[in-house]
Amino acid sequence: MQKKVLVFLPKKWFHSIRENKQTRYRKRSMAKIRRALISVSNKSGIVQFAGELSRRGIVILSTGGTAKILREAGLAITDVSEYTGFPEMMDGRVKTLHPKVHGGLLGLRNNPEHVQVMKKHGIEPIDMVVVNLYPFRETIARPGCAFEEAIENIDIGGPSMLRSAAKNFESVTVIVDPADYGAVLEEIQRDGEVSRKTNFRLAVKVYRATSEYDAAIADYLHTQYT
Repeated sequence: MQKKVLVFLPKKWFHSIRENKQTRYRKRSMAKIRRALISVSNKSGIVQFAGELSRRGIVILSTGGTAKILREAGLAITDVSEYTGFPEMMDGRVKTLHPKVHGGLLGLRNNPEHVQVMKKHGIEPIDMVVVNLYPFRETIARPGCAFEEAIENIDIGGPSMLRSAAKNFESVTVIVDPADYGAVLEEIQRDGEVSRKTNFRLAVKVYRATSEYDAAIADYLHTQYT
Protein backbone atom coordinates (compact mmCIF):
# COMPACT_ATOMS: atom_id res chain seq x y z
CA MET A 1 0.00 0.00 0.00
CA GLN A 2 1.41 3.34 -1.06
CA LYS A 3 1.98 5.78 1.76
CA LYS A 4 0.79 9.35 1.46
CA VAL A 5 3.50 11.95 1.93
CA LEU A 6 2.57 15.29 3.43
CA VAL A 7 4.67 18.22 2.32
CA PHE A 8 4.74 21.31 4.49
CA LEU A 9 5.66 24.49 2.65
CA PRO A 10 7.15 27.51 4.38
CA LYS A 11 4.53 30.07 5.37
CA LYS A 12 6.14 32.71 3.16
CA TRP A 13 5.52 30.45 0.12
CA PHE A 14 1.80 30.53 0.79
CA HIS A 15 1.93 34.33 0.94
CA SER A 16 3.82 34.38 -2.35
CA ILE A 17 1.29 32.06 -4.04
CA ARG A 18 -1.62 34.11 -2.73
CA GLU A 19 -0.03 37.36 -3.87
CA ASN A 20 0.59 35.92 -7.33
CA LYS A 21 -3.08 34.88 -7.59
CA GLN A 22 -4.20 38.29 -6.42
CA THR A 23 -1.90 39.97 -8.93
CA ARG A 24 -3.32 37.88 -11.78
CA TYR A 25 -6.82 38.63 -10.51
CA ARG A 26 -6.11 42.36 -10.44
CA LYS A 27 -4.76 42.25 -13.98
CA ARG A 28 -8.11 41.04 -15.27
CA SER A 29 -10.22 43.13 -12.89
CA MET A 30 -10.37 46.27 -15.03
CA ALA A 31 -13.12 46.50 -17.64
CA LYS A 32 -11.96 47.96 -20.96
CA ILE A 33 -15.01 49.39 -22.71
CA ARG A 34 -15.19 48.75 -26.45
CA ARG A 35 -18.91 48.19 -26.97
CA ALA A 36 -21.85 49.58 -24.99
CA LEU A 37 -25.56 48.81 -25.15
CA ILE A 38 -27.76 51.75 -24.18
CA SER A 39 -31.53 51.54 -23.77
CA VAL A 40 -33.11 53.88 -21.24
CA SER A 41 -36.55 55.08 -20.22
CA ASN A 42 -35.13 57.92 -18.15
CA LYS A 43 -33.12 59.79 -20.77
CA SER A 44 -31.69 62.38 -18.41
CA GLY A 45 -28.01 62.95 -19.25
CA ILE A 46 -27.85 60.09 -21.74
CA VAL A 47 -26.92 62.19 -24.79
CA GLN A 48 -23.94 63.71 -23.00
CA PHE A 49 -22.86 60.35 -21.56
CA ALA A 50 -23.17 58.50 -24.87
CA GLY A 51 -21.38 61.37 -26.61
CA GLU A 52 -18.36 60.94 -24.34
CA LEU A 53 -18.33 57.20 -25.01
CA SER A 54 -18.56 57.76 -28.75
CA ARG A 55 -15.69 60.25 -28.69
CA ARG A 56 -13.53 57.54 -27.18
CA GLY A 57 -14.31 55.22 -30.09
CA ILE A 58 -16.75 53.03 -28.16
CA VAL A 59 -19.34 51.30 -30.37
CA ILE A 60 -22.88 52.03 -29.21
CA LEU A 61 -25.77 49.60 -29.65
CA SER A 62 -29.23 50.93 -28.92
CA THR A 63 -32.97 50.45 -29.37
CA GLY A 64 -36.14 52.39 -30.08
CA GLY A 65 -36.50 55.87 -28.65
CA THR A 66 -33.02 55.89 -27.16
CA ALA A 67 -31.44 55.20 -30.54
CA LYS A 68 -33.58 57.95 -32.06
CA ILE A 69 -32.50 60.71 -29.69
CA LEU A 70 -28.84 59.65 -29.87
CA ARG A 71 -28.92 59.77 -33.68
CA GLU A 72 -30.64 63.16 -33.56
CA ALA A 73 -27.68 64.31 -31.44
CA GLY A 74 -25.36 63.26 -34.27
CA LEU A 75 -24.02 60.05 -32.73
CA ALA A 76 -23.29 56.91 -34.74
CA ILE A 77 -25.60 54.20 -33.43
CA THR A 78 -26.03 50.54 -34.35
CA ASP A 79 -29.54 49.22 -33.81
CA VAL A 80 -29.67 46.08 -31.70
CA SER A 81 -31.87 44.57 -34.41
CA GLU A 82 -29.08 45.14 -36.94
CA TYR A 83 -26.56 43.52 -34.60
CA THR A 84 -28.73 40.46 -33.83
CA GLY A 85 -30.20 40.10 -37.32
CA PHE A 86 -33.72 40.00 -35.85
CA PRO A 87 -36.19 42.89 -35.93
CA GLU A 88 -37.95 44.26 -32.90
CA MET A 89 -41.27 42.47 -32.78
CA MET A 90 -44.54 42.07 -30.92
CA ASP A 91 -44.90 45.81 -30.29
CA GLY A 92 -41.38 45.97 -28.89
CA ARG A 93 -41.93 43.17 -26.39
CA VAL A 94 -39.07 41.24 -28.00
CA LYS A 95 -35.94 43.13 -29.02
CA THR A 96 -32.98 42.36 -26.74
CA LEU A 97 -33.83 38.78 -25.69
CA HIS A 98 -31.28 37.22 -28.01
CA PRO A 99 -28.11 35.08 -27.63
CA LYS A 100 -26.00 37.74 -29.36
CA VAL A 101 -26.99 40.14 -26.61
CA HIS A 102 -26.88 37.86 -23.57
CA GLY A 103 -23.95 35.85 -24.88
CA GLY A 104 -22.08 39.12 -25.31
CA LEU A 105 -22.84 40.00 -21.69
CA LEU A 106 -22.42 36.64 -19.98
CA GLY A 107 -19.47 35.20 -21.90
CA LEU A 108 -16.37 34.86 -19.72
CA ARG A 109 -13.52 36.62 -21.47
CA ASN A 110 -10.87 34.48 -19.77
CA ASN A 111 -12.63 31.16 -20.54
CA PRO A 112 -11.30 29.72 -23.84
CA GLU A 113 -14.44 27.64 -24.37
CA HIS A 114 -16.67 30.70 -23.98
CA VAL A 115 -14.46 32.71 -26.31
CA GLN A 116 -14.55 29.93 -28.93
CA VAL A 117 -18.35 29.69 -28.76
CA MET A 118 -18.67 33.46 -29.10
CA LYS A 119 -16.47 33.48 -32.19
CA LYS A 120 -18.34 30.53 -33.70
CA HIS A 121 -21.70 32.28 -33.38
CA GLY A 122 -20.59 35.80 -34.19
CA ILE A 123 -21.15 37.05 -30.65
CA GLU A 124 -19.22 40.20 -29.83
CA PRO A 125 -18.45 41.08 -26.20
CA ILE A 126 -20.65 43.82 -24.80
CA ASP A 127 -18.61 45.62 -22.17
CA MET A 128 -21.15 48.11 -20.85
CA VAL A 129 -24.91 48.11 -20.34
CA VAL A 130 -26.77 51.33 -19.62
CA VAL A 131 -30.40 50.51 -18.88
CA ASN A 132 -33.11 51.91 -16.69
CA LEU A 133 -36.47 50.30 -16.53
CA TYR A 134 -39.96 50.99 -17.82
CA PRO A 135 -41.67 53.37 -15.38
CA PHE A 136 -43.95 50.79 -13.81
CA ARG A 137 -44.34 52.50 -10.44
CA GLU A 138 -44.97 55.89 -12.05
CA THR A 139 -47.54 54.32 -14.36
CA ILE A 140 -49.62 52.65 -11.65
CA ALA A 141 -49.45 55.81 -9.53
CA ARG A 142 -51.41 57.75 -12.14
CA PRO A 143 -55.13 58.09 -11.37
CA GLY A 144 -57.24 55.83 -13.53
CA CYS A 145 -54.34 53.65 -14.68
CA ALA A 146 -55.80 50.71 -16.60
CA PHE A 147 -54.63 47.20 -15.75
CA GLU A 148 -53.56 46.63 -19.39
CA GLU A 149 -51.40 49.78 -19.28
CA ALA A 150 -49.73 48.58 -16.09
CA ILE A 151 -48.97 45.20 -17.65
CA GLU A 152 -47.36 46.81 -20.71
CA ASN A 153 -45.06 48.75 -18.38
CA ILE A 154 -43.58 45.59 -16.89
CA ASP A 155 -40.05 45.58 -18.27
CA ILE A 156 -38.68 42.18 -19.31
CA GLY A 157 -35.65 42.78 -21.51
CA GLY A 158 -34.26 45.53 -19.28
CA PRO A 159 -33.99 43.51 -16.06
CA SER A 160 -32.67 40.54 -18.06
CA MET A 161 -29.82 42.60 -19.50
CA LEU A 162 -29.08 44.26 -16.18
CA ARG A 163 -28.88 40.93 -14.36
CA SER A 164 -26.73 39.33 -17.06
CA ALA A 165 -24.32 42.24 -17.01
CA ALA A 166 -24.21 42.37 -13.21
CA LYS A 167 -23.49 38.64 -12.99
CA ASN A 168 -20.44 39.18 -15.21
CA PHE A 169 -19.29 42.33 -13.41
CA GLU A 170 -15.64 41.29 -13.73
CA SER A 171 -15.85 42.20 -17.42
CA VAL A 172 -19.01 44.29 -17.80
CA THR A 173 -19.86 47.72 -16.45
CA VAL A 174 -23.59 48.03 -15.76
CA ILE A 175 -25.38 51.30 -15.05
CA VAL A 176 -28.99 51.45 -13.88
CA ASP A 177 -28.90 54.96 -12.38
CA PRO A 178 -28.05 58.16 -14.35
CA ALA A 179 -26.40 59.48 -11.18
CA ASP A 180 -23.51 57.07 -11.88
CA TYR A 181 -22.66 58.42 -15.35
CA GLY A 182 -20.17 60.96 -14.00
CA ALA A 183 -18.17 58.57 -11.83
CA VAL A 184 -17.89 55.99 -14.62
CA LEU A 185 -16.81 58.60 -17.17
CA GLU A 186 -14.22 59.91 -14.75
CA GLU A 187 -12.62 56.47 -14.46
CA ILE A 188 -12.71 55.89 -18.21
CA GLN A 189 -11.16 59.27 -18.90
CA ARG A 190 -8.49 58.79 -16.24
CA ASP A 191 -7.63 55.11 -16.64
CA GLY A 192 -9.23 54.09 -19.93
CA GLU A 193 -11.04 51.38 -17.95
CA VAL A 194 -13.51 50.87 -15.13
CA SER A 195 -12.24 49.37 -11.89
CA ARG A 196 -13.47 46.12 -10.40
CA LYS A 197 -14.47 48.01 -7.26
CA THR A 198 -16.76 50.30 -9.26
CA ASN A 199 -18.15 47.43 -11.34
CA PHE A 200 -18.96 45.47 -8.20
CA ARG A 201 -20.66 48.47 -6.58
CA LEU A 202 -22.75 49.01 -9.70
CA ALA A 203 -23.68 45.31 -9.87
CA VAL A 204 -24.94 45.37 -6.28
CA LYS A 205 -26.97 48.46 -7.14
CA VAL A 206 -28.51 46.62 -10.09
CA TYR A 207 -29.69 43.66 -8.03
CA ARG A 208 -31.17 45.99 -5.45
CA ALA A 209 -32.96 47.98 -8.16
CA THR A 210 -34.35 44.92 -9.95
CA SER A 211 -35.50 43.31 -6.69
CA GLU A 212 -37.36 46.49 -5.72
CA TYR A 213 -38.85 46.69 -9.21
CA ASP A 214 -40.10 43.10 -9.05
CA ALA A 215 -41.48 43.70 -5.56
CA ALA A 216 -43.50 46.66 -6.84
CA ILE A 217 -44.93 44.51 -9.64
CA ALA A 218 -45.78 41.68 -7.25
CA ASP A 219 -47.45 44.07 -4.81
CA TYR A 220 -49.54 45.63 -7.56
CA LEU A 221 -50.62 42.30 -9.05
CA HIS A 222 -51.51 41.05 -5.58
CA THR A 223 -53.93 43.95 -5.14
CA GLN A 224 -55.51 43.13 -8.49
CA TYR A 225 -55.78 39.44 -7.67
CA THR A 226 -57.40 39.93 -4.27
